[in-house]
Amino acid sequence: MDYYLEIRLLPDPEFPLSFLFGALYGKLHRALVTLESDDIGVSFPDYSLSPRALGNRLRLHGTETALSRLMAQDWLRGMADHVRYSEILPVPDAVHYRTVARRQFKTSSERLRRRRMKRKGETHEQAVRAIPDSAEQTPNLPFVHMRSQSTDQHFVLFIEQGELRDQPKAGQFNTYGLSRQATVPWF
Repeated sequence: MDYYLEIRLLPDPEFPLSFLFGALYGKLHRALVTLESDDIGVSFPDYSLSPRALGNRLRLHGTETALSRLMAQDWLRGMADHVRYSEILPVPDAVHYRTVARRQFKTSSERLRRRRMKRKGETHEQAVRAIPDSAEQTPNLPFVHMRSQSTDQHFVLFIEQGELRDQPKAGQFNTYGLSRQATVPWF
């Protein structure tokens, strides 16, 4: 993780930032799937819990080779009017590190009940007793709207940042550039 490139979303009067971020992140996901990449991580320099937002910048972290391979895919095609991106640059010397990971929540008791009914052959009443309304969780994390490449289902990808660390931790990243173990430089 000694190199990075930064992508900045530009304001657009026709599209909200959240829509553009979803489109950008979806394109990144498809490119990482195509490359079968597990060596590129992401960070969100403008991440905020209050107000809850990812901001308008996305950083990609990896080796110079991994980032060059990604950018050779021309995965930003169609986004030219909406983004500006930097060269592939070395990470500054004095940085901290943190994990950036997906966090999943049980946000719909009714959806959980339907799933339970299907998997266990239960009636709606049995599922209601097993999964009360209080099982729902209300997340307070920034997110991006996504569509799964494998199931074509729409979902909300909640992003959680780990604590700052002085030392990096190696590991693999998923096809969203996220990891619960591997860190990315934070600056």
